[in-house]
Amino acid sequence: MTVYIALLRGINVGGKNIIKMADLKRVFESIGLCEVKTYIQSGNVLFKSNESEEFLCNKIEHEIEAVFSIPVKVILRTSMELEQIISNCPFSKDEVTEAETLSEVESLYVALLTHNPLKENIECIDVYRSESDKYHIVGRNIYLLFHHSIRNSKLANNLYKLNVPTTVRNWKTLSKLSALAKSMEMKCH
Repeated sequence: MTVYIALLRGINVGGKNIIKMADLKRVFESIGLCEVKTYIQSGNVLFKSNESEEFLCNKIEHEIEAVFSIPVKVILRTSMELEQIISNCPFSKDEVTEAETLSEVESLYVALLTHNPLKENIECIDVYRSESDKYHIVGRNIYLLFHHSIRNSKLANNLYKLNVPTTVRNWKTLSKLSALAKSMEMKCH
C-alpha cells in the first residue's frame, strides 16, 4: 500500500470552513482508507491506499463536500514525493538562515500544486520575485523563501495567477508530515 499525505486547501483558516480533525478522520475511514492520521488543524491527513492519486482526490473531495457542505480542494503527495521535497530544497542553509534572521516568523514554505503550472502563468508571478521574496519551481512544487512575513508577500498573494489549485505549508509542517509518513512506511515492512 502507498502512504499518501492529503493536504486540504482552505480549511480552518481565519474561522472559516471549520472541520474538526476527528470528524475529518472519520470521513477518510468511511471511504475505506487505511491507518488514517491527522496532523494539526490545517487539514493534513496521512493514510494508506492502493488507489490512484486522481481517483483518491475526487473521492475525498466529493465525500468532504457531501458530509460538511464545504467544497475543498485536496492535494495529494506520496510519502516518497514528500521525502523528495524535503531532501531537494533549492535554497541553501545560508539563504534560509539569513531569511529567518530577518523575519520573526516562518520563512521557508512549499506551495503544493495539483499539476505543473504553464510557462505563461509562471511569467505572471515572476514579476513578484524580489530579494525578500524568492521562489524555485520544481515540478508541481514551489519552494518559497520570505525575508518578511508570508502574509505581506506580493509573491504569496499572487500564487493564484498560476491558475493551478495550490495549498501552502511551512517547512516545519512538511518535515513533520514526512517523518510521520516514513514511520507509517516502516510499519509496512
